[in-house]
Amino acid sequence: MEMANEALKNLLTRRSIRKYAAQPVEEEKIKLILQAAMAAPSARNLQPWEFIVLTKRETLDALVNFSPHVKMLKEAPLAIVVCGKTDEETGSPDWWVIDCSAAVQNALLAAHALGLGAVWLGVHPRRDRQEALENFFQLPANVKPHSMIAIGYPAEQKEPANRFREERVHREAW
Repeated sequence: MEMANEALKNLLTRRSIRKYAAQPVEEEKIKLILQAAMAAPSARNLQPWEFIVLTKRETLDALVNFSPHVKMLKEAPLAIVVCGKTDEETGSPDWWVIDCSAAVQNALLAAHALGLGAVWLGVHPRRDRQEALENFFQLPANVKPHSMIAIGYPAEQKEPANRFREERVHREAW
């Protein structure tokens, strides 16, 4: 029961963190975040995700202007670009977006459990953002960027947010 309580505490206290300390994220923590992301469920177990890990300051700085909502990359010591394979042969053309979303959520929760802060940066379905990342990283034609995750040691603290709304719960019918 204690492990379940810790898992629920992690879920209920995770917040989007946009300010980071200058401290780099240890490689073992990066690997744990990626392991958690890849533990996500996926349609037909196709696991269409691919991940680009960014730790070089010049790369992170070069991406600051790809969207108006990613300025925190200027401080983040780590970002992960989550991509999905969209072709029939190796990917999941119908479900890659949902599968990658599950992987992002797992990565966010893992980062929080490891004492890190993180925020989900949307890319899909904004075609201009996708094209910018496709060109920047020279992605193969069958790989589409889904999102980015900025990660680092938090330089801000946020109280847990209770977002439960009883009026949004319907039982047996609307």
